Amino acid sequence: MAIAILFSVFALLLIIGVPVAYALAAAALLTLFYLDLPSIVMVQQISAGSGSPSLIAIPLFIFAGEIMMRGGISERLISLASSLVGRMRGGLGQVSVLSSLFFGGVSGSAIADVSAVGGTMIPQMIKRGYDRDFAVNVSITAALVALLVPPSHNLILFSAAAGGGLSIADLFAAGIVPALLMTVVLMFTGWLVACRRGYGVEAFPGMRAVLLRLISALPGLGLVALIFVGIRAGIFTAVESAAVAVVYALLVTSVLYRQLKLREFLATVTHAARSTGVILFVIATAAVFGWLLAYLQVPAAAVEALQSIADSKAMVLLLIIIVLLLLGTFMDLAPMILICTPIFLPVARAYGIDPIHFGLVLVLTGGLGLVTPPVGSVLFIGTAIGKISIAETMRSIWPFWLAGLAVLLVVAFFPEMSLWLPKLLRA
Repeated sequence: MAIAILFSVFALLLIIGVPVAYALAAAALLTLFYLDLPSIVMVQQISAGSGSPSLIAIPLFIFAGEIMMRGGISERLISLASSLVGRMRGGLGQVSVLSSLFFGGVSGSAIADVSAVGGTMIPQMIKRGYDRDFAVNVSITAALVALLVPPSHNLILFSAAAGGGLSIADLFAAGIVPALLMTVVLMFTGWLVACRRGYGVEAFPGMRAVLLRLISALPGLGLVALIFVGIRAGIFTAVESAAVAVVYALLVTSVLYRQLKLREFLATVTHAARSTGVILFVIATAAVFGWLLAYLQVPAAAVEALQSIADSKAMVLLLIIIVLLLLGTFMDLAPMILICTPIFLPVARAYGIDPIHFGLVLVLTGGLGLVTPPVGSVLFIGTAIGKISIAETMRSIWPFWLAGLAVLLVVAFFPEMSLWLPKLLRA
């Protein structure tokens, strides 16, 4: 009965439009009352959930990404991508995908990616004769690449939800090959759609322009190398790397690029603080929800249930993916990670699935939910920028969504796709 109260109240509140954090807190509080447990448990778990030292990296990486976005790096990365792939069919679509790969390594956030890259590329594509639905579809699906490349906030969140015992350096390394695969597949899909619709190509600016744009973008791209190499080499921890990233971003944007003025800096601080507050509030309330899941032995029940209907690792993984895809239609990625990790990670471990591999599958599956209605935050932002209805977008997004699903299935059922690089770097 307690499990039914916990999940039904949470689902009901989500359906009627209550924000996720409040829905988590209300469901947990009502369940505590039903179990006749003291309400102080909620306060204790909120404090414990939001007090993990590893979580300090998330607001710092958010701040660094905001600084780079407002300090001129996004324009330079788009310019570099344009010179490299603009001459392909549907060139601006290809530019959007490659720019998302570059910018994802700076922001680590799909929402920041579609806001920065999509905010620039979608209006440009529409102005140059691309259909609105194509401009939005290619931009919002390209933003999923940011979930996989360092410094992905969601991979850090998964590490915390898994108990903090997983190496963030390994998670970052595991996401690189799938991110590159996603980039290539989405670019190929964009090319096919562009050929079918008869879109044009961009003029090649010449090797000298490519070199100059590369030099201009290198300081921004250097942030990726600084974070990844620093953590991987053991020079600093994930939290320390996030602090270094903030200092580096400030130096690049204010001293080298000279575009981060006082007004932009204050706006950056405000936006980063707001984003951090929202994320930490969700993390805090999800901690209570997760504690109740453990108290009610939901993970053990999930293992037993899946063992009764699946007899192989592949079948279990497929069932988990199906459940996560369904959850992703009405739950944002951060709360999904916090709620589903305590339930499904023990199942994955029971069937011999590597936790690092499972983390990539979880984040990528939840990422597809970000571009799926009714609760797809990346979808909402992209359609708002493109000034197009969600219904019209969904009618033509299926080639890109299926391309993302194909990458997910390849990553899920070929574990070495994500585990090869971490093993190589540990050797």
